[in-house]
Amino acid sequence: MNNRISLLLIVSIIFSCSCTKQDYFNIPTDGNGNAVITTVSTCTSPGITLLDSGFVVNATLPNAKAGDIMTVELLKSQVPAGGGSEQLLPLAGTQKQITVDKDLKATVNFTRQEAKMNVPGDVVTVTFAGKTESASVVVTMKKALTVSTPQYNGSAINVVRGAGTAEMKIMVQPVSYKYLGSVEVKKKNGTNDAWVNVGNFPSESAVPISGDDFAVGKDTMYYSFISKVNNFADTVKVSVINNNPYFFFKKSGVLELGGSKAGVNLLINANVTATDANAMLAIDNKSITLHGGSAWIAAGNSISFVPSTLAQYNQNDPVSTQAAFASGTPTTTADPVAGEGVYIFKLVNNGVEYYGMLKIANAVPGTSLGYEYRIGNLYSQLADLK
Repeated sequence: MNNRISLLLIVSIIFSCSCTKQDYFNIPTDGNGNAVITTVSTCTSPGITLLDSGFVVNATLPNAKAGDIMTVELLKSQVPAGGGSEQLLPLAGTQKQITVDKDLKATVNFTRQEAKMNVPGDVVTVTFAGKTESASVVVTMKKALTVSTPQYNGSAINVVRGAGTAEMKIMVQPVSYKYLGSVEVKKKNGTNDAWVNVGNFPSESAVPISGDDFAVGKDTMYYSFISKVNNFADTVKVSVINNNPYFFFKKSGVLELGGSKAGVNLLINANVTATDANAMLAIDNKSITLHGGSAWIAAGNSISFVPSTLAQYNQNDPVSTQAAFASGTPTTTADPVAGEGVYIFKLVNNGVEYYGMLKIANAVPGTSLGYEYRIGNLYSQLADLK
């Protein structure tokens, strides 16, 4: 009798359990009874810079319902009240209640004071928590002001005495608004020198820089860039090294009498025929004597030579090279086997002057010669020289 009662009780319990509706077996369905598969939540922030007063965070919460309340809080690495190593813990006073809208989105704003963000690299984690959904994102404070390295026509260059004026591009980009202020720029040519005002420049502008501005014997210029908005400021400090003058390019090649290698375009070191319109240096008539190509000369261009030395070539100094050319007697031809086989040349192409040095590497009379040359000492020539 007792066994019969126990068996009936077990069957009753099994039947009761099998008929009880369990919430965790519920799968969301649409109007047709088809299962609805939702996507995962996303959480993004455009961020914050030193010139922003706060930041915004946007969350998409596909598993929530319109009207749900999300608890949003900031977490920051900090030492627990009881001591120990730093942990990611809630920031006091930052908990907020946010309502999910009809598009299943939620937006929250925090000030930099709430987030305790003061310097670039400061980080907080923003968390969203609700009944059926959660999300999080890490927000890092960044600089609003950026300063490029010295450049000319968008290409990075070394600052060189006598090469002309280059520039440093400045950009101020807060997250929450367009910067309409200016950047205060100062410089000093030594760590112990006083700061000298360069000027105030708008965002997305260029600050001029020239190697000729450096004092004699001083090779470092220090620059300070400051952008301000109310009580917020962003400062960038850079140091620029000045280089003594030098030729930017050193090239080499071979000239061969007759055919496609009897001339060379010195701007790009490309072989051409002696009669080509770009034959700035050529050999012809069974002679390896160097001169300007006939078609190139006829177009109003010129090249002239002054004998020099290997020591001058190795010095790689445009200033003393030009001075030596000015004190010499230029000729329109150069004998590759005369003297040390080194020449200073002045090239005028389409009205633009280029100075350089030519060194003969080897010469076979009546056949060919190998050469090496230096050229380019001004930023303005960089677009033409390859």
